[in-house]
Amino acid sequence: MHAIEMIRQITPKDLAALGLSHVAYVKPVTVEGRIAYSIHAADGTEMAVMADREVAFSAIRVHDLEPVSVH
Repeated sequence: MHAIEMIRQITPKDLAALGLSHVAYVKPVTVEGRIAYSIHAADGTEMAVMADREVAFSAIRVHDLEPVSVH
């Protein structure tokens, strides 16, 4: 089976699990009328909310994960 065919057969659950132990996502959120930055695991589980985007990215890196921005 070709790699592209294999990728097309990945379930959403399997796709989320691929980066679970390597990636954390940061997305802007509004908390009490202010912009904050929510950190999520690859499966979408919210792990923390930070007031500053750079602090959120640093917190992710401290835990040996790769930060990815979600818009």
